[in-house]
Amino acid sequence: MSEKPGRYQTSMGAMVGAMLVLVVAVLAFVLLRDLNRESAETTVDPLDWEEAVVAAQGAGHAVVHPGELPEGWKVTSLAFTPTDPPVWGMGMLTDEDRYVGIRQEDDRVEDLLEVFVDEDTSEEEPVRVGGELAGEWQVFTDAGGDTALVRERDGDVVLVYGSAPREVVEELASRLTEAPL
Repeated sequence: MSEKPGRYQTSMGAMVGAMLVLVVAVLAFVLLRDLNRESAETTVDPLDWEEAVVAAQGAGHAVVHPGELPEGWKVTSLAFTPTDPPVWGMGMLTDEDRYVGIRQEDDRVEDLLEVFVDEDTSEEEPVRVGGELAGEWQVFTDAGGDTALVRERDGDVVLVYGSAPREVVEELASRLTEAPL
């Protein structure tokens, strides 16, 4: 009688046990790696928005700006195209790191809302805003909690928008001016 080579005996319990050991080893590796990793804090350096406004105004373009930023706010993005009327934008973070922005350009309101707020916005009751651009502003919101205030003027549209609370967006709109800096 010839003997057959021996086979390694396996069982379902042994396979489950081996799988559990593997899962525990992977989890331990991930946890140890995360404990030893230093998380990089990202900070955004504020931009010199006043210099950009002065340059645009010096080139003969009336751009809207907040005149003065509230304490703790910083400008994180600027956009300017010297067309007539100009395309102008400022992106800001509030002192609570909530985003607000200003956009001024000659475009359809619907297109601006789609690009800067959401494809699906709802129009709310208009609001009266004080300040240099005082008057009635259209109000739009989206499902994500963003708010946009829109004011159509001769030749352009001013959009004030963001994820900040509505009263913050309204406050920013009330600060807007075209006064020289």
